[in-house]
Amino acid sequence: MGLLWIGALAAQPLILPLHEVRAGMRGVGKTVFSGTRVEDFQVEVLGVLENSGPKQSVILARLSGGPLATAGVMQGMSGSPVYIGGKLVGAVAFAFQFAKEPIAGVRPIEEMLRVSQPVTRERRAAVSPFERDLVRPLAQAVTTGEGRIVDIATPVSFGGFTRAAIETFAPQLRALGLDPRAGTGGGASQRTPAAAEPLQPGSMISVQLVSGDMNVSADGTVTMIDGRRIYAFGHRFLSIGPAELPFARAEVLTVLPTLSSSFKISTAREWLGSITMDANTAVAGELGRRAALVPVTIAVNRARDGSAPVPFERYQIRMVNDPLLAPLLLQIAAFSAIDATERTVGASTFAIRGRIEFQGGAAPVRIENMYSGDANMPMQVSLAAAVPVAYAMQSGFTSLKLKSVDLTIDSSAAKRQWQIDQIWTSRQWVRPGETVDLYVLLAGEDGAELKRKVTYRVPPGAPTGPLYFTVADGLVTNMTEFGGTLTAVPRSAARVVTLLNSLRANTRAYVRVWRAEPAFQVQGEDLPDPPPSVAMILTRSATAAQGTGMARNSKVAELEIGVENAVVSGSKTLQVEVKE
Repeated sequence: MGLLWIGALAAQPLILPLHEVRAGMRGVGKTVFSGTRVEDFQVEVLGVLENSGPKQSVILARLSGGPLATAGVMQGMSGSPVYIGGKLVGAVAFAFQFAKEPIAGVRPIEEMLRVSQPVTRERRAAVSPFERDLVRPLAQAVTTGEGRIVDIATPVSFGGFTRAAIETFAPQLRALGLDPRAGTGGGASQRTPAAAEPLQPGSMISVQLVSGDMNVSADGTVTMIDGRRIYAFGHRFLSIGPAELPFARAEVLTVLPTLSSSFKISTAREWLGSITMDANTAVAGELGRRAALVPVTIAVNRARDGSAPVPFERYQIRMVNDPLLAPLLLQIAAFSAIDATERTVGASTFAIRGRIEFQGGAAPVRIENMYSGDANMPMQVSLAAAVPVAYAMQSGFTSLKLKSVDLTIDSSAAKRQWQIDQIWTSRQWVRPGETVDLYVLLAGEDGAELKRKVTYRVPPGAPTGPLYFTVADGLVTNMTEFGGTLTAVPRSAARVVTLLNSLRANTRAYVRVWRAEPAFQVQGEDLPDPPPSVAMILTRSATAAQGTGMARNSKVAELEIGVENAVVSGSKTLQVEVKE
């Protein structure tokens, strides 16, 4: 890899400041239309849109040459450098929706060079909702008269994924400014060809988000190379700030003109470096830098005719280690693995188990759950894999940076589900120190019934009054136990892992024994019936949303009711009187 970026080392080019740009100026742009050869196209400046964004301007230009007459401004051109009189003006970065002519917006190079060295993860995690929800969308699109000039969409190629997976997640990807396409790109090779050409302004690069048996890549163009540092795209990729995203050289196979938005069909070649900053005006990276990727294994086992599941398919991928991207990419990969091998409509059951390991020495997180139904099974199973990863990585603790993810999915073409139908007790009242039997009737498919019994002993000295028994599935129990904690800011990485490993699986029924007394949760631990003075303090803390929440009842005990290899759903409550 060293020879590739050494060949790219060059002095910073001369720059033409924005205040010297005038309408009528003519220049030349550079991009790749075929293969890896950088070609020229012509540029005529039409004018400057001053302050079109937050302290940002756009140079309007008419482009010509090559396939631009028929294809127009195309996806993949983002970052194509524009020179006037041999001086770098900026990068092609914007286009008009449904334009009949190749008129583009050029991002001034001064704005791209404002992209600084990566800030800390702590600063990145502190992005305000105002900036995320308001400032960024405004910066992505500027209304001018009846037209709308927007960032040139970043084409994202998916290889090895099912079409249903891409279509299912396309709305989320498009909301990020990405244009997902199936089978229009390939993964990069980590080997360096002996005769590889040095990277130069106008070369096309492919940001590799996933590689291996599945691959996801996003294409753009290099604007400037300053030593080992490169600037590209001329607009945000995902606006995630500091990043570690590997990029490779991209080879253009052909240009595909379309009525909606033309694009380059390309494939990634050798790896060259890493994108280290993804800002609103550009992405910046470093040649020769290798990003650490997360190895992910997804094994799909299949059961036939009620027999035990046997190995059927296995996927091995590597994905970027980013708190925002990794959970989504993992979910899409798990969804596709199921969609590619199993039926997605009709009675089916999926059991998922796995292990999430972290680099910082934190204990691993276990995944174990089961889902059964007639439709939408891939989405439910893939969410079971993605949610704990998202919760851990987005908690803000550096010790929870991913090390590896290992998933196993067992499938069966039958519905295995029990509904909590009835519950009753052996007696209506009980004294302290005595036992009470609780019976649970579960209803299954084709009128099947399953009866279970648990015994609870009322502690000696227990107060008199109503004692409640709630029999519920894992989801209801988790919301009762951890509803306040899941929405609060976690205080430590260990607490995050403990909470995730404490979540109840949905293959059991859980008996919550409780009293109708005020109770609080402090960092996931119950504090039943505190003194009034303490209750007042905790109530104020709950209002301030500092991880302390008021519970509806005070839990006395919890029991489990197991079933064999099936999903349990539903919730029932009854009351027993404790007397002297």
